[in-house]
Amino acid sequence: MLTLAVTTTAETFERLRDPLAARDIAVEYLQADERATDLTEPPARRFDVGFVYPSRLMAGGVVDGRHGIPWVNGRAAVLTSRNKAGVIARLARAGLPTPDTHVVSNPVDDDAVAAAARDIGFPLVVKPNSTTRGIGVAKATDLDSLLGIVDYLNLVHDYRATGDKSYLLQEYFPEARDYRIMVLDGAVVGAVERRLSDDARGAGRWKHNVHRGAEATGVDAPAALRTLAVETAEALDIDYLGVDVLVSGGRAVVSETNARPTVDDAKYDADFWDRLADLIRRTSEEAD
Repeated sequence: MLTLAVTTTAETFERLRDPLAARDIAVEYLQADERATDLTEPPARRFDVGFVYPSRLMAGGVVDGRHGIPWVNGRAAVLTSRNKAGVIARLARAGLPTPDTHVVSNPVDDDAVAAAARDIGFPLVVKPNSTTRGIGVAKATDLDSLLGIVDYLNLVHDYRATGDKSYLLQEYFPEARDYRIMVLDGAVVGAVERRLSDDARGAGRWKHNVHRGAEATGVDAPAALRTLAVETAEALDIDYLGVDVLVSGGRAVVSETNARPTVDDAKYDADFWDRLADLIRRTSEEAD
């Protein structure tokens, strides 16, 4: 039986454990952070493979150094997906549809920001390049509101320890339908549509992140969107990927991706667990 290391105790760990145990893969928790670790002592436990590389990359490096295990979605995949600007650039080069997007790498002056905004048009979305769950994402309706948002980003980027000093200005899609499509090993294995309640919309909210209160409902994504999601995963060379697609005004675009998506039964098709078990075994075998 293979032993799979999972470095989170959140929902994903509990949801992985029983289905994978039924497929001869033991799921065990491997604590990667919030602890003191003796680096000179060998680890007490052995793992065959990991799922997925820890979100704290420095902690992941320690885990790698001590255990030397292969990962379903390793460090490169997590870094690729986390870089929103890099994702848009790669997909655009591959000819896949994306929102009109400019990346701003601080420091720049207000004139450069204003020129980029004019090229996109208002309203537009401002996104920190490396955050998740919609954190720090804002909508600017005019130049004054945009420059006010940028002032806050400049304050954050002045902090010496800030690693990524870039943010995106991105086309806003009104009344967009928001899909998260899951791709596993080159095939779509499920999808949800994320929706805000009528009350939330009436209150002026527009973000569709589940962590911000939107509801995710399992759907059978249209064939064209499924193809787009698979092509996105191929272009980024990531085996297990959540692909966020916005549909508005007859256009479908990839807005973001997530190489650390939460495992959620509501998202997945019936063959998901068999496909995931196969990928875990192959990842282990290819490392031998």
